[in-house]
Amino acid sequence: MASGGSDESDDTGTTANGDRFAVNHDPSWNTKGVRLGAHWHIRKRREKKDLYLKREEKMDVDVDDIFKDEEDDAEAQLSLLENDSTKEYVVYLVDASPKMFNTACPAEEEHQKAETHFHIAISCISETLKTQIINRSYDQVAICFFNTREKKNLQDLNSVFVFNVPEREFLDRSTARLIKEFDQLEESFSKIIGSQHGIVSGTRENSLYNAIWVAQALLRKGSAKTVDKRILLFTNDDDPFRSIKGAVKSDMTRMTLQRAKDTQDLGISIELLPLSHLNEVFNVSQFYADLIGLEGDDLVDFMPSAGNKLEDMKDQLRKRMFTKRIVKKLKFMIVNGISIELNSYALIRPTVPGAITWLDSVTNRPLKSERTFICADTGALVEESTRRFHPYKNQNITFSMKQLSEIKRVSTGHLHLLGFKPLSCLRDYYNFKTSTFLYPSDEGTDSSMCIFIALHRSMIQLNRFAVAFSGSSSRPQLVALIAQEEIIQSGCQIEPPGMHMIYLPYSDDIRLVEERYSDTSGMVIKASDDQIKKAADLIKRVDLKDFSVCQFTNPALQRHYAVLQALALEEDDIPEIKDETLPDEEGLARPGVVRALEEFKTSVYGDNYDEENEHGIGKSTEASKKRKANAEFASKECENYDWGELADTGKLKDLTVVELKYYLTAHNLPVSGKKEAIISRILTHMGK
Repeated sequence: MASGGSDESDDTGTTANGDRFAVNHDPSWNTKGVRLGAHWHIRKRREKKDLYLKREEKMDVDVDDIFKDEEDDAEAQLSLLENDSTKEYVVYLVDASPKMFNTACPAEEEHQKAETHFHIAISCISETLKTQIINRSYDQVAICFFNTREKKNLQDLNSVFVFNVPEREFLDRSTARLIKEFDQLEESFSKIIGSQHGIVSGTRENSLYNAIWVAQALLRKGSAKTVDKRILLFTNDDDPFRSIKGAVKSDMTRMTLQRAKDTQDLGISIELLPLSHLNEVFNVSQFYADLIGLEGDDLVDFMPSAGNKLEDMKDQLRKRMFTKRIVKKLKFMIVNGISIELNSYALIRPTVPGAITWLDSVTNRPLKSERTFICADTGALVEESTRRFHPYKNQNITFSMKQLSEIKRVSTGHLHLLGFKPLSCLRDYYNFKTSTFLYPSDEGTDSSMCIFIALHRSMIQLNRFAVAFSGSSSRPQLVALIAQEEIIQSGCQIEPPGMHMIYLPYSDDIRLVEERYSDTSGMVIKASDDQIKKAADLIKRVDLKDFSVCQFTNPALQRHYAVLQALALEEDDIPEIKDETLPDEEGLARPGVVRALEEFKTSVYGDNYDEENEHGIGKSTEASKKRKANAEFASKECENYDWGELADTGKLKDLTVVELKYYLTAHNLPVSGKKEAIISRILTHMGK
């Protein structure tokens, strides 16, 4: 019963001064390719110092803040990212031998150039870097060429060139500057770096061995337990030692395979991206099957999957990748003395543009916020006040931080089982908030796992769900635990076994229907059996098979990322974004759909219904009358204020939100948003 939702957001953001455009990042609309887990990014603000004139600080008690759900506190969750084991370090290893500059496929049109394998590799890496800034901005990359004329690496090995930009480490986060210079590399590659055959007869030079050694050294930073390390190898030569014969070939092959094995033993995976020739398919069995450890069915399925991976890299969607990650650890209290250790996961989460990161205008680095307390009497720096006060009946009631913490604490944060109810008692509309998936923790004991399995099986067999008391220390809440069976198709797990935790609403979260549509006589109009049948037929015609929210992208977010990329890379044109949420005109024009539409319209409105005439002379609805009356009232009230003077003197903030909306309604402007957004909209409209 997990649910997802659509995302709506403004195209707002901040870019760095010509360097990094990932300052407005994370979580892509990533309904495409969303993974199990949740993902948060760190927000850093402009450096500032707050001056306080009293050592005791006034405590403004906000009921909403005291009973705030800590799980929804973005500030608390964003700080988890940098130390979390979700980072990925990747070295792109590109073969630069003369064979890579052969034509991969002829040009489709006369004015186009034929693509080379080297161009395909460069394009794939470039698109990946652009997408990485959005979906995994904390990952680090290095780009390494082998079989080169020039050399540039820390080990000073021949035929290996590590590409980077000045004042940047070989392995570092992707930046706009790196992408801009890398996009221009292909034109000047032969002049700056050059290409040559690195493995030839008559020499013991082994460029592939050197390249793997350099890549392994680049990935030395970071622990393999907390960082996923990969080497992506691009080549179109399925046998790099074909020009060498006899014992020398066997010796060099053995040394290279041993170097690859040593690299993999360090927790670094090696992935091959083969590039086939026009009339010759890349034979992975020749050499690389042993290097990356392919055998059996994996060897048979490798080439098709590798081709799909290359296509995905060339045509990537701007999206955020949510890696599998534990959101929270819970202790499920069954009865006294019996408990289960659980991990919670977020299956689907809506995604929005990342938070703005304030950067230093000179160094272009993120700013760190600082807060300083100054004594009003001496002017000396003091430690942060450990007490708060609240005025009550002409006196200040003081609280220590420990007392305030205890006041806020309502629940222990554990999950307490209350009982069981039939599944028929659970209504669909109770699921008003995104659910959480629960699975036993590996840190629990064997008996804990047995208890969970027994409870899970019993709930499925008896068709019941569990009611439990949950919530953070400041927001207690009742939840429904629904057991889910494991679903396996074609040997693959489609749905894992576990429980969905549905957050049950409070009584005031559910609204009753207050209005019933009726005709002029007051009688409620009900659809006839024929109309219901025609509506059902229409729904069947336009129903999307195997529909999932992961099939569609958010066009607003896609455009947002496209604008950021164009600004950072100084591109003249913004890529055109296809809006997949618009109706499928071609599909709706099919004869079966058109016929079902006409039959439904006839059953509701009759044969002589004139749609244009209806819209032209039809009477105004109650909603339109109400909107017109509100607009007239707002226009009259708007005349009572001197908006120009209020804007010039900065007194707009003194007005209430209702008063500010008079201006917006009178001038046909959107009225949504917080007070700051409304004031900004008014000033923009006035040209201030």
